[in-house]
Amino acid sequence: MMTDTMDLDSAEKFRQLEQELVAHAPEAIIFDCDGTLTHSMPHHYQTWRDILEPLGVVFERERFHALAGVPSDKIIALLSKEQGIELNFPTLVEAKEARFIQLLHLVEPIVPVVQLARDFHEKMPLAVASGGFRDIVLKQLDHLKITELFETIVAAEDTEKHKPEPDVFLEAARRLSVAPEKCCVLEDSDLGIQAAERAKMSWVDVRPYYPTDS
Repeated sequence: MMTDTMDLDSAEKFRQLEQELVAHAPEAIIFDCDGTLTHSMPHHYQTWRDILEPLGVVFERERFHALAGVPSDKIIALLSKEQGIELNFPTLVEAKEARFIQLLHLVEPIVPVVQLARDFHEKMPLAVASGGFRDIVLKQLDHLKITELFETIVAAEDTEKHKPEPDVFLEAARRLSVAPEKCCVLEDSDLGIQAAERAKMSWVDVRPYYPTDS
């Protein structure tokens, strides 16, 4: 069932996304958050630039997207090591998250994906499994008023290893009491898709279902 608020482009993409998902015949669906449910990646990138550029740290857009799914503290540690710039990891993580929260009101849903979650809510178990920190993930879901659609939310704090390792998806499957091979992951990043494959889960790349003007 589609909402009345979807435009023709979103409605068509929703139908295509639903068809692709159903073809996998999952018993549970696991959603990434940033870039999958929420159109937040441009705002995350702006936040990184606001925080890192004054420190002389280079973080190009292509690299940012390549590291999608990696927690903020690990990104900072990686950039610090690569560029030989000493950084205060906890302070920068806190500043980055605080700055993103200031932009939270700008975050919009990725409509076909959110509609899919609404349609499958109560039809089968749904989870969110994200490389983001729990507070940021929950604030986004609350902002879009979709938190209640998901039985469980796995965030960066819940596993020691992160994408492309499968741990976040395996933890979500465990909490849902569904075998990994019966789960389908919706993702927007190459690292996330690698993680789904390592978890032996089917997957759908949501990037073809982004709004045409994205």
